[in-house]
Amino acid sequence: MSRWSGKTEQNIGSANFERWLPFLPDGLRIYAIGDVHGRADLMERLFRLIDDDLAKRPVVRSVCVFLGDYIDRGPKSRDVVDSLIRRSRERELVFLRGNHEAVAIKCLTDQAVFENWMRRLGGLETLVSYGIEPKKVLSESGVAELQSAFRESLPEAHRRFFNGLQSTFSCGNVFFAHAGVKPGVALSDQNERDLLWIRDEFLSTAVNFEKLIVHGHTPVQRIDVRSNRINIDTGAFVTGRLTCLVVDRQTLSMLATG
Repeated sequence: MSRWSGKTEQNIGSANFERWLPFLPDGLRIYAIGDVHGRADLMERLFRLIDDDLAKRPVVRSVCVFLGDYIDRGPKSRDVVDSLIRRSRERELVFLRGNHEAVAIKCLTDQAVFENWMRRLGGLETLVSYGIEPKKVLSESGVAELQSAFRESLPEAHRRFFNGLQSTFSCGNVFFAHAGVKPGVALSDQNERDLLWIRDEFLSTAVNFEKLIVHGHTPVQRIDVRSNRINIDTGAFVTGRLTCLVVDRQTLSMLATG
């Protein structure tokens, strides 16, 4: 059976993390979900896997932590946000800010950022998901009107969702951030730009942090398990694999869509 069959893979290297045990308080389970990037279809499949896992393995309290980058690149950014808002009424969810959400919010007022977002960061697909026809608007009116169309098309509930995103989440001996953390800086003193954008300096270090870091941001073919961090961004918008790390008191396991 493939490790990406949509089944839970128990105890993925928990023995390598004795330093962090127990991961969480007793009776709590965390489901951490990687970068969605407009793949509403995969997210819904992952929700079903999580619900099935909870039905088979009930727990006193479960929390879903989303690591950011809900939008851009994939085709259904608006549907992703709608679905997350709906599910937040039924489940305990924590939403972290990704660099793509930070850019999108800035795009509402900064035209230079808007053009870069649209042409290089996958914003074009997000605009289409909100019912905008970028090529038509650009040919008729230009970037300023396209930016205005985005402001008008963004529902107030979505604006509140983006503005309410958290930079980090910490529980027990696990620390969640979109991109990672800057080595040598206390977790409580991290700069938001590093939390949203950092790559090489964080990814290349073998130094242990105060807690086990769970992050996304840098796509990998398979979940990347290191002694000091776990990367769960499996490039969903390209690979069809949206990954969820399941953290219990003493074990780590995994759910994935493909």
